[in-house]
Formats: sequence, structure tokens, C-alpha cells
Amino acid sequence: MVSYGFESSDLLPELVPIRDRIEKIARSYGLDFFDTIFEMIDYDQMNAFAAFGGFPVRYPHWRFGMDYDQLSKGYEFGLQKIYEMVINTSPAYAYLMKSNAMVDQKTVMAHVYGHVDFFKNNVWFSKTNRKMLDTMANHAVRIRSYMEDLGEDTVEQLLDLALSLEHLIDPNLPFLEKPNRLPENIDDSGAPDRTLARFKNERPYMEDFINPPAYLAEQQRISIDEQSKTKKIPEEPTLDVFGFLIQHAPLKDWERSVLSMVRDEAYYFVPQVQTKIMNEGWASYWHSKIMTEHVLDASEIIDFCDHHAGTLATQPGRLNPYKLGIELFRDIEDRWNRGAFGKEYDECDNLVEKAKWDRKTGLGRAKIFEVRKVCNDVTFIDQYITPEFVDRYKFYHYGLNRKTNQYEILDRDFKTIKERLLTQLTHRGQPYIYVVDANFENQSELLLKHKHLGSDLDPKWMIETLRSIASLWRRPVSISTIMEGQPKLFRVGYKSGRPDEVSEKPVSEQI
Repeated sequence: MVSYGFESSDLLPELVPIRDRIEKIARSYGLDFFDTIFEMIDYDQMNAFAAFGGFPVRYPHWRFGMDYDQLSKGYEFGLQKIYEMVINTSPAYAYLMKSNAMVDQKTVMAHVYGHVDFFKNNVWFSKTNRKMLDTMANHAVRIRSYMEDLGEDTVEQLLDLALSLEHLIDPNLPFLEKPNRLPENIDDSGAPDRTLARFKNERPYMEDFINPPAYLAEQQRISIDEQSKTKKIPEEPTLDVFGFLIQHAPLKDWERSVLSMVRDEAYYFVPQVQTKIMNEGWASYWHSKIMTEHVLDASEIIDFCDHHAGTLATQPGRLNPYKLGIELFRDIEDRWNRGAFGKEYDECDNLVEKAKWDRKTGLGRAKIFEVRKVCNDVTFIDQYITPEFVDRYKFYHYGLNRKTNQYEILDRDFKTIKERLLTQLTHRGQPYIYVVDANFENQSELLLKHKHLGSDLDPKWMIETLRSIASLWRRPVSISTIMEGQPKLFRVGYKSGRPDEVSEKPVSEQI
């Protein structure tokens, strides 16, 4: 086994036959998963891995330390506990908490096999890097080497910018026929060929003297001016703002390399965000079935039910992906087993008849496997949630009544509830920001456009994001949006090597 710098242990001897039995049962149901390697770790390691996004090794950054501290305090105060962790790789690596009770270890193993089946077969994971464990370790080594050569503060400042922009990517980019890929000459050495006129430099610490930032910014302006005479940059608006900056901003070799690594990792995590409800629902569905029908001892039933109920518990106004996912999969299975779908069922207006509807079609199991394969959370909710489902599980819109300090139902309308839920899930809940013009007003300034879908941008986060982009673009950056019903243009200047003042003006909607 490859070592990644952390200590773990193989399964306890008494867990090995249980694992083998659960694996055999899972496969008998039709689950198809990568080989799965289980490792035992303590709670401190579990919190550290969770802070690293589930990986045992990441590059050093204060954000990971902050997440670790939060997780550790939550565990110490009894506010939260991580029972398992599994990584989307081939083979898959899953980590079990050493202190878990036996019933929890069984449940977690059954849960993990559900996750790994989902990773392997869901189409939205089909483009992910199945060797990401090695890739993450390589990224950590390269970034640490930059820190040794250039100083921790210098590299960490760039990581701060990169991580603040990692959401500005196009989640559908891996599935495009001709994706706007980064230049292939960005290799593991982090030394891509430059399109700008640069002086050769083999000593990174001399870069600012040999190729001053002001000189690179001027070369960028000249390059964009020359290219704009023949074609617009970009030719079409692009949602992959992060990738555009890596390609076209006047960055140093090591900066471009670091940003490329952060972008690769951001794309790796996209499917997990896109399928959170489905993934957790699918794993919970199978651990529940495997445990209750095959694995539980009589003495473990109460503990299992208690922990399972705790996982599915939902507070008013909160979305529990485990609860919504498992119940919707069960509802789909039940409906397709009864034939409660299609034109005849939809056109039936007799509620009593629909409640008793049973054509004994027996298609439920095949249907949920089909859904698992092709859907993400948006299509899952859009196609399969029904008014009856919302009423049965009371997935209403709740709000806090300030007078009584109690959560109350604000809306029961199915259409409104569904639209609100889809809005939260569409584009991972992030605003649509496009790069429109890299030579705005013929000044080599960057123009972005916000696709307004009913919600204004948060002014604070908008300005901070523009400042981060300007720090990399090294020229002023503007964004066209709608604020309080009026088209506006916000601009962050760039002066003396750093973002400058913010200006605002009304603009035409044509920008």
C-alpha cells in the first residue's frame, strides 16, 4: 500500500469477515463498486482528513487548520461526530473510526459500498480523476517546494486568492465536446511556455527583477490589443472565469502552476456538490436495507434505529440530504413497483383511486438504479418529487416567527417549494458569472457579466471577488449586473500593483 504520510491500521480481525459478508450482500443486490480498502483511524485523524476534504494529504493552508479546529471542537463538545469517510478513487479508500461501536462499523461499511457504487456508476462522476489521492499528494509536494523557494507568505497569499475564486468554474465543462481546456504545455513542472514576451529566468527568486509585474502587465495589454484586431477574447462568454485567468492573466510560471492545481481540485469536487442529496440518499438506502434484512443482530436493533433516526432527523427550515435522498429513492421505488406513473396515472383525478393505485409492475428496483446512473440533484428533484411526497414528509417552506421564537410553515404550495429547492441546487447555489471581454473599452480591462436570475449579488462579496480577480488580472475589472432592478456596472481599479478604488455607474442592458 502506498504511504501518504499518515498512520492507519488495517481492519480489526473481527471486522474482516463482517466486511466480506457485507460486500457479498451488496453485490447480490446489484451494487457495482470499485475495490474498497478500509482503514482504521482515530477521531483526531478523522477530523484532520475531513478538514482536507476527505484526503489524508493536502498542501498547507490556514483554511484547512480553521476547518480542523472547528471539527475538533464540535467533537469535543459532543455537537457532531464523523462516523466514516470515503474517497472517490479507484481503488476507493474508506476510513472507519476506531472508537465506533460494532453496530456503527457494520452500518458504515454498508453505507460506504453504497457511496462507491454511486461514484463508479453515476454519469456526473464519469470525468473525475480516479487517481486523485496521488494527484493531491503531488500537489502538496509541489506547493511546499514553492513555499521553500519563494516563502510561505508569498505562496499563501496566492492560495488565498485562488481559493476565493475556486467557485468561478463551469461545472459542465468536462462534458463539452470541445471544452475550453487549459494549454497542454502546463505540465507537472509548472513551467508552461509563455505567450507573453518574457526574459528567460531559471531562478524563481529573481523573477520580479527579470520580469517586473509592470512589464508583464504591459506585455499583456499589447498581446490582447494585437489579438483583438483579429478576434474577440473570449470569442464567446465563458463561465470558467478561473480557467480564463490561468490562460490569459500575466502570471508567473509558479503562479500559473498553483492556480492550475487549485482549479483541478475544484473540478474534482464538483460532482460531489452536484449529487449530495442523491449520493447520501443512495448510501443510506442501501445501508438501511442491508442492515435490517441481513446483518443486524437482535441486540443491535435499538442502537441501529437510534443512530439511523439521528442521521435522518430534520429541523424545520433545514435541508437534510440524507432524509430527502433516501425517502425520494424509496418513493420512486414504490411508485414504479405499483405503476403509479405515466399518462394514465397523471390524468387520474380521483385521489382515493390514486392512493390505492397498484398495477403490480415491479419496476421499482430497476428504476432507482436508472435514476442513480443518470441524474444529479437538480434533475432528481425536478423529475421525481411530487405534491404527495411533499405533503407526506412535510417538506414545506418554514420560517422563524420572531414573536413566538418558533418555526412555522410559511408556504405549502408545491410549485413554490419545488422552485425554491431547485434554485438552491442549480449551479451549486452560486451566481452565474461570465467573462465577456478581456479588452473592455479597448483598455485591456476585464469585463464580467452576471446572469441575473432574480437575486441580486451580495455587494460585499461581489466587490471582494472583483478585487481578487483584479489582483490576478493586474488591470481593472468590471462586472455588469442588475442591482435593485437597475442595470449597473461596478468597477474595481488597479493601481500601484494592487486593487484600487471601487466605482459604480448605471449602464445599458446591452453590455
